Amino acid sequence: MSHVEYMRRIRDYYLGQGYEKPYTWAHFEDVPFTPLQKPLSESTVTLFSTSDVSVRQKDGAALSAVETTVGEVYSVPWNTPIGELYSRQESFDRYATSLDDVDSYLPLTRLREFVEAGRIGAVTRSFHNINRGYSQKLMLETSAPAALAKCREEGADVAILTPV
Repeated sequence: MSHVEYMRRIRDYYLGQGYEKPYTWAHFEDVPFTPLQKPLSESTVTLFSTSDVSVRQKDGAALSAVETTVGEVYSVPWNTPIGELYSRQESFDRYATSLDDVDSYLPLTRLREFVEAGRIGAVTRSFHNINRGYSQKLMLETSAPAALAKCREEGADVAILTPV
């Protein structure tokens, strides 16, 4: 197999845990969509992830200031070196992948390259992490408004979402 069958594995996992019915994926009948107001080459891009990314302190310990509650959105300066970032995420398939390559789930390097090449206009001063929960209500009432506020605060025209 050349890819991770994520949805099938999640369903199998929940059934294996003794739940009576398969996992139900979040879905929304009405999804807001806004067409780009200007070309990507003139747009400011921000990045949101559910990677639970943290910044290592010089001694290798996690930066405790990143502790958040479920549904909260926190920011990390975009100029933080990749080598200082890591994920504390525990909810991923350890047999199919790892979180060692930060750029595989947090494409900071690629987006910086796109700015240098003129493919996108700029990136915001920070990228953001959503401390995810598995609740549509929490996402609609807490996380999504907080993410939108970050976009507006930093002047983002485009948001890229990377789930982990």
